Amino acid sequence: MTVRQLTTDLSRALQALYPEAEAAAIAGIVTEHLLGCSPLQRRMQAAEPVPAAVQAQLPGLQQRLLRHEPVQYVLGVAHFAGLELEVTPATLIPRPETEELVQLIIHENQGRAGLTLLDVGTGSGCIPVALSVALRPTTAWGVDISAEALAVARRNAARYGCAIGFEQVDILTREPPAVGPASLSILVSNPPYVLEKERPQMRANVLDYEPGPALFVPDHDPLRFYRRIAELGCRYLRPGGGLYFEINEQYAAATGALLQALGYQQVAPRVDIFGKDRLVRATWPG
Repeated sequence: MTVRQLTTDLSRALQALYPEAEAAAIAGIVTEHLLGCSPLQRRMQAAEPVPAAVQAQLPGLQQRLLRHEPVQYVLGVAHFAGLELEVTPATLIPRPETEELVQLIIHENQGRAGLTLLDVGTGSGCIPVALSVALRPTTAWGVDISAEALAVARRNAARYGCAIGFEQVDILTREPPAVGPASLSILVSNPPYVLEKERPQMRANVLDYEPGPALFVPDHDPLRFYRRIAELGCRYLRPGGGLYFEINEQYAAATGALLQALGYQQVAPRVDIFGKDRLVRATWPG
């Protein structure tokens, strides 16, 4: 079996579940991971034979993929903001729009000294790890309700030498214990925002594998996490500190109105690469 044959055969098998382009992309990710190569190297080595040890792994991997299991969980890694991060079913798989949120924060805070940041609902730790690598804050924290997710986040931070304090906190009922009043430069969150009624519209690879508590909010209170986190921001953000959210596009106007009502300024929704209102940023005046 050549590298080309491996990729082609796996892609064809996955077309039973996915559109051709998506199946090909997944097959390419698997091949590159197994061979430890880049997309360019995979194409340049297309005629090279695949080692027997790699071939032996294929049936098990293909079987898991054909059960709709996300490729990131099958391989145990996800690529995010130039980093390779561990992910497990205890953590959400980082999305492109979350990477855009990180890039927005980096753009607005690059070069600033003495930064302090808190990520609420940190999951795999992708946000604070990426921000720590790029911005080198003085202090960084991440909180999550899931002990299993926090274990993954700690390993990701250690891999990249990031000194991030992780705490298990139910943000709806408790406050981050390590954060003091008016101490944060950056408060960021990608909280649960998918409505329960949207479950039937979701694909099996998300619904059956990713952690429900990190995805869903009650239909009757879609802004519960934004309200709570924004209220905490009124106390924890420094004057001029930034609040950054990933949001449900249906509630961009409502989220902006909530922030303005709490006294935030420079409230600005941002569209993502898909043209959806998926990000919002605001400044706390103090």
